[in-house]
Amino acid sequence: MGTIADVPGIRVGHVQKDADGWLTGVTVVLPPQGTVGSVDVQGGGPATHETDALDPTTLVSNVDAVVLTGGSAYGLVSAAGAQRWCEEHGRGFPVPGGLVPIVPAAAIFDLGRGGDFAARPTPDMGYAAAAAAAAHKEGHDVGRGNVGAGTGALIGRGQFKGGAGTASVTLENGVVVGALAIVNALGVPFGSTGPDPVSRADSQPLNTTLVVVATNAVLDVAECKRTASASHAGIARALNPSHTLADGDTVFCLATGAVALDRSDDAARQISLITLQSAAADVVRLAILDGVAAAAPVSTPAGEYGAYRTE
Repeated sequence: MGTIADVPGIRVGHVQKDADGWLTGVTVVLPPQGTVGSVDVQGGGPATHETDALDPTTLVSNVDAVVLTGGSAYGLVSAAGAQRWCEEHGRGFPVPGGLVPIVPAAAIFDLGRGGDFAARPTPDMGYAAAAAAAAHKEGHDVGRGNVGAGTGALIGRGQFKGGAGTASVTLENGVVVGALAIVNALGVPFGSTGPDPVSRADSQPLNTTLVVVATNAVLDVAECKRTASASHAGIARALNPSHTLADGDTVFCLATGAVALDRSDDAARQISLITLQSAAADVVRLAILDGVAAAAPVSTPAGEYGAYRTE
């Protein structure tokens, strides 16, 4: 199905810990310098950092890195490490005396899943994930399953493992749209034959699906915002239920600006954007299902997925 790294210039780094009480990690999406970005948060229980800075009405338009992390609100400190890496490598918004890297972040809830509630992502893990992303060559294979922020992910109130998934599509006009998803949802894939996760009362519904959509198209910040909003349809198509009060469903959109869309008239502009946004929603759906398929269900041998279907 491809990966988000099929978008030229996009790189992904995963860092995780899964021993001695740890079961969590950090994922950094590192775009080319000058990438435009925005975000749309539609879940009822988000844990986010610097998302207000990506509003189309604010000062900045470029994004230096996006951090997806475990650890709930505690894990957002990992963004400081990625920000430090960006500063050291000359990425950031120019201010008198230096740079301020724009590094938004969002977290899933995985606290205590490795046995130690205090074992959660640190700034050093964010730094390491950013460095890992930068070390990759363009078009690299992106890790899937229980890696990075998907290390401690669960879905369906712990019925199955969640994880990291990715997908991409190339449109006829040369525009590439890719997505990376960290699936830690209350819901389960449509077609599941397992117990209804909503009616279960034996565990807390603390969940989130995090997504980064990237494209090589030329988009402004408002168009990135609208693309992020449209991409939420992919979450709703993949998981039932989605966007609940207990989910922090968040979608970031990054546009590297390498391929111009047809804007010869207003009708052409609308068709170009609608086509791109429709593709983004489809790719998000595929990335989520990829993340579920790449992770083994709880207490089930890897590769045995009789409790649900992802076709």
